This record gives sequence, C-alpha cells and structure tokens, in this order.
Amino acid sequence: MRTHAQAVVIGGGVIGCSILYHLAKLGWTDVVLLERDELTSGSTWHAAANIHGLHDSTNISRLQHYTMNLYNELEAETGQSCGVFQPGSLYLAQTEDREHQLRIQEAKARRYGMNFYEVSRDEAERLHPLVNYDGIRCIMFEPDGGNVDPSGVTNAYAVGARQRGAEIMRFTPVIGTEPQSDGSWIVRTEKGDIRTPWVINAAGLWAREVAAMAGIELPLLPTEHQYFVTEAISEIEGMDRRLPSVADRDGEYYLRQEGNGLLVGAYEKDVQFWAEEGTPLGFGHELFADDLERIEDNMMRAIDRVPVVGTAGIKRVINGPMIWSPDSSVLLGPVPELRGYFCCCGIIPGFSQSGGMGQHVAEWLVDGEPKLDMFGWDMARHGHWAGKSFTKARVEDQYAHRFKIHFPGEEREAGRAERTRPIYEMQKDMGAKFGLNYGWEHPLYFDADTPDSAGFTRQPWWHSVGREARMLREVAGIIDISNFANYSVKGAGAEHWLNALFANKMPKAVGRSCLTPLIGKRGGLAGDFTVTRLGDEEFMIIGSGMAERFHARFFKEIPLPDGTTFECLTEEICGFNVAGPKSRALLQRLTNSSLETADFPFMRSKRIMIAGVEAVALRVSFTGDLGWELHSATEDQATLYTALIEAGKEIGAGPVGGRALMSLRVEKGYGSWGRDYSPEYWPQEQGLAGLVKMDKDFLNKEAYAAIAGKDPRELMVVMEVHTEEHDALGGEPIFLPDGTPAGQVTSGAYGYSVEKSLAIGYLKAGTATAGDTVHVAILGGSVPATVLSEPPFDPTGARLRA
Repeated sequence: MRTHAQAVVIGGGVIGCSILYHLAKLGWTDVVLLERDELTSGSTWHAAANIHGLHDSTNISRLQHYTMNLYNELEAETGQSCGVFQPGSLYLAQTEDREHQLRIQEAKARRYGMNFYEVSRDEAERLHPLVNYDGIRCIMFEPDGGNVDPSGVTNAYAVGARQRGAEIMRFTPVIGTEPQSDGSWIVRTEKGDIRTPWVINAAGLWAREVAAMAGIELPLLPTEHQYFVTEAISEIEGMDRRLPSVADRDGEYYLRQEGNGLLVGAYEKDVQFWAEEGTPLGFGHELFADDLERIEDNMMRAIDRVPVVGTAGIKRVINGPMIWSPDSSVLLGPVPELRGYFCCCGIIPGFSQSGGMGQHVAEWLVDGEPKLDMFGWDMARHGHWAGKSFTKARVEDQYAHRFKIHFPGEEREAGRAERTRPIYEMQKDMGAKFGLNYGWEHPLYFDADTPDSAGFTRQPWWHSVGREARMLREVAGIIDISNFANYSVKGAGAEHWLNALFANKMPKAVGRSCLTPLIGKRGGLAGDFTVTRLGDEEFMIIGSGMAERFHARFFKEIPLPDGTTFECLTEEICGFNVAGPKSRALLQRLTNSSLETADFPFMRSKRIMIAGVEAVALRVSFTGDLGWELHSATEDQATLYTALIEAGKEIGAGPVGGRALMSLRVEKGYGSWGRDYSPEYWPQEQGLAGLVKMDKDFLNKEAYAAIAGKDPRELMVVMEVHTEEHDALGGEPIFLPDGTPAGQVTSGAYGYSVEKSLAIGYLKAGTATAGDTVHVAILGGSVPATVLSEPPFDPTGARLRA
C-alpha cells in the first residue's frame, strides 16, 4: 500500500472512479482511491442510469454532452463494456411553460452544435409507437439519449485509471482524516496511512460521515427512490430496434426500455427520508421494501401516456437510497475553511454528469481552476446557515418537485427565513416580497397586493417593479444592500496585503475608493470589489454577497502581514443605497455633513452621522444614478431605515427592491458578478482591463500576463431587444441574422426609465459591432436586437457625478 499520494479519493462509486480516471488522464498518476466495500456500493449499483444532455444551465449541458460522448470512447480505450444504449430520448411538453423550456434548450443546443431538435407527431409515433401523444404541444428529440450499465461504467473508469497507474483499494474503509501542520493530510485506514496534499470526498451516501472526520458538516440528506421494471411486453418483443426513452416531466415520471419491458421511475410528493442522523456503515448493496402505493399517481399518468404499462406485469421493483443537497446540485470544490480538502458529493443525475464532473474536478486540482464557470455547483454557494432544518425542508421540496420547471429568478418557499435582518418584519409590513441571497431574506419588490410568481414571460409584479424603478429615476429610492459582502482590513500591512491580492492599486488618500478586479488562476475575473480607505491603516471592502465563501479561498492565498487583521463583517454591518436625482435632498434632511459635490465628490467616502446613526457613506451607486451607500452597525439598521423611509415620504421617494435594481443597472450597462462577470471571461472582454495594473504584483498576475496581450475572444455588449412582450432573462443564445451562433445573453431586463427591453451579453469578437442587428433566442424564438454603442441611461455619467 502506498504511503504517499498526490491525491486520495474516498468513495468507489461512479463519481469517485471518474475523478480518479480524469486525474490520471491529466497526468496525476500517483493517486489512490479508497472504497469501504466493493465498487458501486451505495447508490451507484441500483441507479436507473439514464443519460441526457440538455439542462437549463448551459455549462451543465456542455458537461453532460461530454459525458454522453465519453462512454463509447471509454469502452474502446479500456475494453470494458459500459452497456451503452443510445436509441435517443423524446421530450414531451404538455404545457406552454414546458414548451418554452424545451424551445430554449433547443436554441442552446444549436448554439453549441448539440444534437437536439423538434420532431412532428408522425415522426414521434414512428420513433415510439407505444406513446399516446394526445395533448402534447411540442416534441423534441435527442438522438444521443439513452442509458448505460452502472457497474460497467464504474468499472470502465476504474480500468482506465489503473491503466494509467492509479491505485484502487477495495474493502478499505477510511477511519480518519487528519490535517497536518504543513497543509497535507493523513488519511487513516486499518491497512495503513497515506499522506497526501489532497483529500477528495466522493463518498456518496457516506459523504456526511467522511466529512465529519475533518470537522465538516455537509448539507446533505438521503431519501428513498423507487422505479419498477415491467414483464416482457409483446409489442416490444416484436420490434427490431430499441425504443427511445420518454421524458414526460409534466407527468412527473421517467420511462425507458429495459430488456423487452419498460422501466418507469417517479419522484412522488410523499417524500420518504432515510438515515437522517447518519448512513449505516454496514449498508452496501441493500434495498428497501417496495412501496408502490406511494408512486401510484405518477404510475397512472405513465399509464395514460403509455397504455401498455398498465397491462404489463411488474417484474421487479427497485427502492434504494439517494443523497440530496438543498438544491439537488452537487456540492463541489475545495472546502474554503480547510486547505487541501475537496468535496464532490450529493450528485443526483450521476450517469449524465459523471464524465463532466470528473473532468471538472481534475481540472480544478491539476490546473488550480476549472475551464467552465460552475458556481451553481460550487459548495461555497451554501454557508453555515444551511443547517439540518433548512436542508430537510429544501430536499423535501426538491424531491417532490424534481421535474418542476426551475424558472429564472424563481424563489421557493421551503426552508425560508433562516437569516433575517432587524428590519425584516418592518419590510414585510411594507409589502415586501423576499428572495433568498446566500441565506439572507432580501426584498425583491414592495407590493402587498401582488404575490410573487415565476415564469418565462413578464409576471404580474413586472408593473410593481416598474413603479419602483421609475420612482428612483424620477425622485429617489432606498435600496437594502445588506446582502452585499462587507470586509474590514486593518493594520500597518493592510495596504500592502490588498495590493498583493487585488489587480488595481489601492487608494492612497483617506476617503478615496477604487474598483478592482480579483484575478483567477486562468487570468479571468474571479470577482469585482469596491475598496475604500477609511483611515491610514484601515480599509473597507464591498463584494458580492453570494460569493462571500467562494472569495474566502482567494483571500487565504495571500498571508496577512504581522499586525494586520482581516474580518468578514457581513453579519455585523447593514447597508442602504439611497439613489436618484433627489437622493441628496433626502439625505441632507438627516445629516449635518455637506453632501454637495464640492464637499463629497463621486467615489469618495466619509464617516458621517445620519439620523443619529454613525455610518460610512460612499458616493457610489449600482443604479448608475446619483447616490450614496450607507453602511452602519446591524443594531442601528432599524433606526436608520425608519428615518430614511420617513424622509423619503416627504419628497415622494420610497423603498426599492432587488428586481428594480437589476433593471436600473442593466440600463447603465453595469455587469454583475455571477451573471455577467465570471472567471471564464478575461478583463479585456469585460471592459475592465484598465483596472488591472501591471506595474505591481497581485494574485495570479502571471496568469493574467499570459492572456493580457491576446485579442478578446468575446466582448461584453449592451443590446436593445425589439420586443413588446417578453424580455431576455439570461442564458439565451444570440445568433447572427444568417443563423450563425454569435454569443449569449448574461443579464436581461426591461429598462423602465428608457422604455426599452435590454440585454447584456457576450458576442464573439468580429461577429457584430455597434449598430448591427443580431437575434436573441427569447423563448427559443428569434427576436431582433440592436448592439448599442453605449448604455442607454446616462452614458456620460453626468447624473452619477452631479
């Protein structure tokens, strides 16, 4: 047994074996996988193992298509059968919203050259004559869809990894993981110990127990899940080809051929949790007792759609465990609080994602950062607030609504109000409708009479948001920005540390602020921040709230100088942005400090007393309008908010929510991290190259230097979308008039003050410039849009600096 390894993978399911294979493929051959039992124990062996490529997330679709194409290559490379069947998959839409979803996915498939297209009812009946297509609005076909053999795929990864020098040790349970002073780990087993710089937790059903050895609590919870296989069906026995699978997600079941019968699985409303306090260590290849009554409603819908299911006998029932995260996506990435500990846990569609996930993990470990931005998979999206009650409520919701459409911007109620600010109840009384932002309840809009809703088209609250946006542009608005991340750096080495971390030069004078990029391992944009010098040795940093834990990884890479402190103060500090043409008049009623431009210019800061509350005031605004950010202690939030609201009433101003802020910042062409800004794009592609100062050292400078002189691959632009009904929401592909793929939308909104539907997105360099027409695939259709030469609101910044 090896005593040292470049990495130790814990868990011998399909994901652990894929990670081992891809690490070895990228050159890390001194790697070991430890499995407590036999390979495929836990959830892998009993999986239905369906494979499909399309997903609402474009990057997940790209990884799933990589996986689908990999299996045949893996067979050829290793000689191990993966049991690949690819008769295709039929996707059925019974509702208008499902049709919109499928047409959006079809447009994304066209952009990336993926095989997914609409077929007629006649063609669908030829492909799968056992389906009743009555009531179906739209049918899409994915020729590469199908299923694989779970054990075959897992063993193929294992064979491929061993062929490259990796080692797999079965029947070797891990009994301890201990961090060492040099940053490495000791992984303890009864057969001996292994020292490694990287522990990779891919332990599936036992991920919680493995994590606990390192002092980590993962938000995961197992449930039971059932599918059944019918006896042989004569109609299938008489066919000379395999039937495509059927994705009838409005019916809340899945169905495919298995032998000469059919396999039918369901996600029922009556969720059955299992092993809530911990997965039994002796569990391996066991199943639970059948309980088909629980999925009877789903079965009846399957019978209505495929009548032969109702006449065939049931050959066997599989009822086994699967483990879920709060949003049903994998918990992936290095644990920000630990060095050298990586998680890849809570995977549901494992056989659609195994290859892409293994590749993603290997790139992250070998190169320091994956090629694709997959923040939606990053474990850093959840914080300490994602405890047991939150996890259980969200898992129950995710399971019961597995096939429900996840609309852009949708807010689900399960597990809510885990993190609230002092003014939460006050905002509720004012009619606020809340969204979830890194656990915080955050106002989306204020209208007691208009419930929140989600969809691909404009919702009833569209008018409520419009009132707020127009109020701010015409008078003033008060925006709760307490969901921004807030940090403090103090001490003699504070300026030096910040300069070593960020790409821009830190402000020299007290009261000055700067915008600065954070550069990723590949030279892309890992974050954008506002840094303000509050004193000779004191700085405040404002960043993306949802990326707070994500950015902690970068902050740790630069050691703090002696006598310098760094603190995250997001919970201790609350903020408001008061913006609009009369924001100065509103604020001046509450403070004796002069807010005139001569005394308080743009991008400056002061500590002021406002409504009797001490606050740090910054002359900045994400709305692109005249405005100030006010940051005060959390215990003073209610006092300050009450005063702002009362002063606002006197001039016709009031509260403004996050959805209006989206519209306002898109009007100004401001990018937002996690939407428009990501590590996939270079600063020169995002218009931020001027903020990167190459005459100093900063984190990942070498990576940026390697791409700094290269021509942009894509360019961020603002577009006017010529539509009267539907706005871009983000993720829509962009095509040239001749149908050539040109880019994609990253943010979209209606600009209420400029009365235009707008989108921010990226276009391939050289495809289109200002004044050109492109076509945005809104709802999968083709909507013309004009590339703008400048943002439609205040392009010169006159209002911002007034």
